[in-house]
Parts: sequence; C-alpha cells; structure tokens
Amino acid sequence: MSSTSAPGSALASPIAGGVTRAMAGSVRAPVVLFTATIFLNAFLLFLVQPLFSKQVLPLLGGTPAVWTTCLLFFQAMLLLGYLYAHLAARYVPARVQPATHVALLLASLLSLPIGLPADWTPPASSSPVVWLLHLLTVSLGLHFFVLSAGAPLLQRWFARTGHPRAHNPYFLYAASNLGSFVALLGYPFVVEPWLPLSAQTRTWSAGYVLLAMFVGACAVLAMRGWRAMAGTPGAAAEAALGDDEADDIDVAPVTWRRRTRWILLALVPSSLLAGVTTYLTTDVAAIPLLWVVPLALYLLTFVLVFARRPPLPEGILLRAQALLVVPLLLVMGVGRGAEPWTMAPLHLLAFFACAMVCHTELARTRPSVKHLTEFYLWIAVGGLLGSVVNVLVAPVLFSTVLEYPLMLVAACLLRRAGPVARDDAAPIRAADAAASAQRRRELDLVLPLVLFATLAILADLHPEAEPWRTIVKYGSMAIVALVVFSFSERRLRFGLAAAALVLAPMLGRTDETDLVYRARSFFGVYEVRRNGRYHTLTHGTTLHGGQSLNPVFRREPLTYYHRAGPLGQLFTHVGDSTTPRRVAVVGLGTGTTACYARPGDRWTFYEIDPLVARIARDSTLFSYIADCAPDARVVLGDARRELAAEPDHAYDLIVLDAFSSDAIPVHLLTREALALYLRKLAPDGVVAVHISNRYLDLQPVLTELARDQGVAGAWGTDVHFTEKDRGQLRSRSYWVALAPRAASLARLTREPGWTPLPPRAATALWTDDFSNVLRVFRWRR
Repeated sequence: MSSTSAPGSALASPIAGGVTRAMAGSVRAPVVLFTATIFLNAFLLFLVQPLFSKQVLPLLGGTPAVWTTCLLFFQAMLLLGYLYAHLAARYVPARVQPATHVALLLASLLSLPIGLPADWTPPASSSPVVWLLHLLTVSLGLHFFVLSAGAPLLQRWFARTGHPRAHNPYFLYAASNLGSFVALLGYPFVVEPWLPLSAQTRTWSAGYVLLAMFVGACAVLAMRGWRAMAGTPGAAAEAALGDDEADDIDVAPVTWRRRTRWILLALVPSSLLAGVTTYLTTDVAAIPLLWVVPLALYLLTFVLVFARRPPLPEGILLRAQALLVVPLLLVMGVGRGAEPWTMAPLHLLAFFACAMVCHTELARTRPSVKHLTEFYLWIAVGGLLGSVVNVLVAPVLFSTVLEYPLMLVAACLLRRAGPVARDDAAPIRAADAAASAQRRRELDLVLPLVLFATLAILADLHPEAEPWRTIVKYGSMAIVALVVFSFSERRLRFGLAAAALVLAPMLGRTDETDLVYRARSFFGVYEVRRNGRYHTLTHGTTLHGGQSLNPVFRREPLTYYHRAGPLGQLFTHVGDSTTPRRVAVVGLGTGTTACYARPGDRWTFYEIDPLVARIARDSTLFSYIADCAPDARVVLGDARRELAAEPDHAYDLIVLDAFSSDAIPVHLLTREALALYLRKLAPDGVVAVHISNRYLDLQPVLTELARDQGVAGAWGTDVHFTEKDRGQLRSRSYWVALAPRAASLARLTREPGWTPLPPRAATALWTDDFSNVLRVFRWRR
C-alpha cells in the first residue's frame, strides 16, 4: 500500500501535509477541509470571470456582447473540466487520479500571473466571437480548465475518504455554488471599488497558489481513505461507491431520455442568463455589477436546490414562475415603451423563478454517487448549449433578441405537471376517465389557439387612437393574464399559452409597417423606422439619430446634434471659422455630425461596428454622409487603438459620441484615453464628449479627468427646449468640452447653457486600471 500514497505525498506541499496530519484525528476534518477547498476553488473560478472579462472589454469597444461571449467560453471550459473529471473518475485508477490532478494544478502555476497577451487585435470587418474565444483560451484556458474540474473531482475524492457522509457528497455542491455566489457579489461591491485591475490579478494569483496547497491536502486524505475502503484496489473500491442503499436520491437507471432532460433543464436557465444580462447591459452599461447580479442569482438557485433541506417548496416555485412570467411576456409582447430600468426587477425575478423551477427538477432527478461526475457533465453540456444558442445561433436566425422570450416559454414547458384530477368520493368508470383525459388534451391545444387569435387582435389596437381602445386593450390584457395563469396546472396548455403571448403580437401587430430596416450584429440590434416625416435609428431603447425625409431639410442635423443645441454652439464658437478643420468623430451612428462639415474640412469617423457603417452609408436609410461629407473617411475598429496610429496633433476637434444604446465604453473615459486624445489634438484644439445618459452622471468623471490632465473644461446643455423642438425630432443633450488652452473655450462659455467645469468632483479618477461606475449611477432620475 505504500506505493499508493507515495505520489500524493510527493506532490502535496509541506503545508498541505501539515494540514492533513493536524486534522487526522478529527471526524469532521475531511468535511472541513473539502468544504473549504471546494469553496475556495469555486470562489476563484467565478472571481476570475468578471475580472478577466473587464480586462478584455476595452478591446471590443465595451459592448455588452463581450460578456455573453465570455460566458460561452466559461461554459465550454466548464464542460471540458467536467468531462475530464468524469473520464478520470471512470478510467484513471483511484490511486493515480488525485496525484494526476495535483500535478496538473502545479503545472498551471508556471503560467501565473494571468493577463492579456500583447498585440492582440480584433478583426475590424467581421464578428469577433472566434477571435475573442481564442484570446480567452490562450490567456486563461489552462487555469479555468483546472478550476472547472475541481468541484466534481473533489466530491469524488471525498466519497473515497470513508467518512460517514461520504456516500452522498452532494452537499459539497452547495458549498461550491456558495463560493461562486460570494465571489460574484464580492467583485462589484468589494473588489472592483477598492482594488485596481493589476492588484486584483496579483491577489487572485496568490489565492490560486493557496488552492494548490489545499488540493494537495485533499489528495492525501483521498488516497489514505481509498486504502481504508477495501483490501483490494480498483474494482472493490468502485463497488463500495456504487452502493446506493443509504442514498436519498433517485436510483433509477440513467437512460438517454433522462440525460436529455438534464441537458434541457440546464440549457434553458443558461440561455436565460445570457438573455437577461444582455437586456440589462444594453441600456445601462457593460459593467461587472450588471454581469454578476444575474449570474449570482443563477448560482444561488443551485445553492438552494442542492441544500440538504431546500427552503422553497416546489409548489410555491411553480406558482411564482407563472405569476412572474405571464406579465413579463405580456409587457414584452403586447406592451411597448416600458423603461428598461423599471422593468429590471421583473426580469430578474422571472429569471430567478424559471431557473429555480428547472434546477429543482435537476436536483430531484439527480442520480446516485456512481453517476455523480456524469451528472455534472450533462449539466455542463446544457449550460454550454444555452450560451451557444445566444452567442452563435440566435444572431444568425433572429434579427431581434427573440431567443430570450422563447426560452421563457421553454421554461414553462419544462416545469413539472401539476395535479390533473381530483379524488372524488364516487368512483369514476375507466371509460369516463379516459374520455375526460382526452377532452383535457384537446383543450391543451384548442385554448392556446383561441388565446393566440385574441392576442393578435389586441396587438393591432392602438391606445392613442381612441380612449375606448385603451380600456379595451389593457383590460383585455389583464383578463388574458388571468386566463393564462389559470392554465398553469396543465404544463402543455400553460407552455403553449406562453408561446402565444410571444408570437401572436409579432404576427398581429400592424404598426411594424413603420419598420424600414432591422439587423443584428455582435454589438446589438439596430432598427430604422419611418416616424412620420423622419427616418430614425434606434439601438436598444435609445434613439441614435434621425433625418428628415423632406429634401429641403435632408442636411439639417437633428436629435442630439441640432444646430441650436450644445453641439451646434460648439461647432460655431470653437476654432477659426475661416480655415478648414480636421475633425475626428468617435462613433458614426447615422452620420448626422457630418452636416457640420465645411468646404475643405477633413473628417474621419471611427466606428467599431461594420453594420453601423453600412447603415450610415446606405442613402436609402440616411444620406448625411453622402450629402454632407462624401469624402469622409470611415475607420473600422476600436477608436483608441485606431487613434493611437494617427500622427500627433492630427485633429483640431475630436468628438466622442460612442455610446451603445445608453451603455458607455468605460475605456474611452479614462486618464490614458484622454491623454491619447490630447496628444492627437492641435494646440488650440478641443475634445467634445457627449454625456447624455439616463442612468449615469458622467460630468464628475470628466471633471476629474480635466483636473488630472490640467486642461480647461466646460459643460453645456440645451436651454429653452420646448415640445415644439421635440416634435421636430430635436433632443435635449449634454456635452463636455475639454481644451489644453482655456482661450479655446472662451467664446463657447459665453453662450447660454454652457458653464465651466468645477475644480474637482466627488469621484475617483478613472484609469485603465480602475473605474467605479456605481459611484456615478443615477439612483434617482
């Protein structure tokens, strides 16, 4: 038996060996050690996700799709880790398995600290999904793979320790998800506000080294326990693991039908996770807080359903799911124009309820310990497929984010069926019972069809047309909600009714005739609509520009860029009006700003999304570029990277208007970014930053950047803005102007609506290494 312990003893560190010797006499020692190790493993696994994603974010313009693509990578590596754990448990001898994993863990220490490789540039003219996945694999792949395998392997090792609780180690799964949950909530509220990225990376690397010591100690205990389990190695030990007499879990055979259901139950919450995250980050900001809140709720569901005593009865969960999903689908389908931030709680609660229902069913059908690693493997397969649906499949199939409501429908179809019959005092003949069951099955199809037709009619009722239509429409919606909720005891009927809530408004709504163009890219969904006399471009719920269809006014800048607003004043009162200007605009949009071009000007637009460039250059949609600046240069790629390649002092005016919906690319508003802009600016030049935002107050950020760089600054907004302006497709906007010389802003600050920036602001300086979006969030709007 000495040969079985030698590898583990050699690989475990002296500290790990000391831990095992100090705890050898305690019955609770294995539980404490394995719980702590699994907790730390999961903590590091999920702490590195927002940490590393935040490092990657600037390379792709701060778009929310970066996080969903990172989720795809994390799910893929989790699957590989679980596959490795499953194959190791099945084919690698028990005496070798712990030593093998510890050796792999020690090898991964050689590539610390983690970080981005130098000189990686995303493609400018195609989707960067494959490029980003490659980058993540090279930079983080080995460490994430090792961590992903940790939870199932450590639980398998614990099952070999001979501990009284070793026959059912699923309680350790709850510890794993609790560690993940703590890491995710700790990152935006503790780690990010206090530690710069460089310190975060060093701290994480130190934790990874500590984990190696703990895993070594667990390996020693596992191999000692293996020797004590049976007098013969290999088969006898595995036979002991296969004894399920004491298990309180499902010991039914693991069939392919059961495996498929596990995959589906894991796929739907994973896809919903990506969907609800995209919903939140598109209109607010691509920041770790809005990444980790849905992910933390997702993991919390695992903690709750795999607890020894799940706190929420399944009946309550099923009712809560119906109560939350039905109004959400109604608002998403029939209703339009709801504020994203006010709807966020309903989205998160519905997501949590759906994930709880699916994961409760997963926990209820979990297999015996003999199939533990296989069970986790199929969960990982479902999780990966959920991300694949959102990141790779849906953008090809759908021009909108249709996968999100469809997955809500799928969650309704996967719920456990409620009671379908009552126990009556009088016996029921078999023939009558069969006929009654047949009628119910027919109604499961007929009633959703009737509901579908009703909703299609309601979708065509425009409340603004006549007051009675408002009463009819929203009164009918309330009745529909009650009807659909009454279907919740019949799984198929309820699921098909939920599908009707999604699909009927799409087919019945005739106001889609104003839709001129819709397309989807890695960076989001764009819609061009005919709004009376105008074409408008929207992304998310934010208007990004518009143009008059009247040939007389085609060259008139509208929305945030109108001539009477801050940007019009800036072009009028900054610089020499007699000499040609060199202008750089970060963010193309509809190309509206091109209509401030004068003869002889040289204009360059920097745009990260090729789809936006196609929209702006399509004169059937918007003709600002063709009419006002046909010779303008459009450079595809991230603005910071592309601007860095330009000669110093190349521009007289740099306009930053690169926001995606209302989300902000943080890396364009840092000390290093402003230093770059100032280098590319002429001595008398000006940097203009568009800071209009529903959720974030960015003026303090620019104030601190101006103080840090020692430049003059002013901020301006519209004065005397009226409803008439709004009717002419003008929008109130907020801008900040920065200049190396205060004299460059002298005329501008004398204009109504413009005020010098205060000397400093109550917020920390944003750098590439540190930013705190929470500090500038508008909690009251």
